[in-house]
Amino acid sequence: MPSPHTGRFAPSPTGPLHLGNAWAALLGWLWARSEGGQFALRIEDLDAARCRPEWVDLLRRDLDWLGLRFDGPVVFQSQRGEAYQRALEQLASPGRVYACFCTRAEVARAATAPHGAADDGPVYPRTCAGLDAADVRLRSRTRTPALRFAVAAGPVRFVDAAQGPVVQDVQATVGDFVVRRNDGVPSYQLAVVVDDAALGVTHVLRGDDLLGSTPRQIQLQRALGLPQPMYAHVPLLLGPDGKRLAKRGGPPTLSEMREARLLPERLVGLLAGWAGLSDGRPMPAAALVEQFSLAHLPRAPVQVDAAQVRATLQQLL
Repeated sequence: MPSPHTGRFAPSPTGPLHLGNAWAALLGWLWARSEGGQFALRIEDLDAARCRPEWVDLLRRDLDWLGLRFDGPVVFQSQRGEAYQRALEQLASPGRVYACFCTRAEVARAATAPHGAADDGPVYPRTCAGLDAADVRLRSRTRTPALRFAVAAGPVRFVDAAQGPVVQDVQATVGDFVVRRNDGVPSYQLAVVVDDAALGVTHVLRGDDLLGSTPRQIQLQRALGLPQPMYAHVPLLLGPDGKRLAKRGGPPTLSEMREARLLPERLVGLLAGWAGLSDGRPMPAAALVEQFSLAHLPRAPVQVDAAQVRATLQQLL
């Protein structure tokens, strides 16, 4: 009988894991284990220019040191090109994707609407939506097009397990969005939808910086006939300036802590204290499973002073 809860942690191997990664991985793992579920590891390594195998080896050692065990084989997005291509072909048959030759600068100049979601810049003005086959062939001679998904009109509604009800009109907020870049690489939005379905993911816990992406993913799930997971977008760890913790000059990475022989229970206790799951005393991740509840988690970002964290961890060595 399949597990009623299958979660996943999906890091990109572009550098050492930091506190923010550990925060999301631990909370997602605890949510799955608290419901007797499975938890998978997926490596999002589509960005060949930034992702390196040595970072994959390092993050796997760090997660093992933290006490997080994963179910099933590790999935690498770089090995799943055929699955993404099948999804694009499925979207193409009813005309839900179209070729786009616009550069970012051209979109910015052409857009009359205000900026949409922070990760996508201006709302796309559908410049290429009306191109016919002859136009596409002609323009393809000098520039390889990206592929955009033609979004459906009307609001997308869902209830986030951490944030509550969410409503977004994707057409008005983002517009038609890229599902395959002009270098042939599938977009994050497409890959994550295809991969979550392939893994049987039923629950997704991730940072609330991705909350605005979820309506786009739901539209893709509907267009591809894929199930919609339950989402829980948790607050980020921020520095005193209100920005994400900087990798340079921020708290030590997980590998630095591990190499300094810090007991992983110390870090787990620190994270659990920030999450409202404990008083911060050292404990293994497994000890938090029975008491885990999304209701305990903070609703606002957690401000972290890098210097204080370094001092605290130094005391705990």
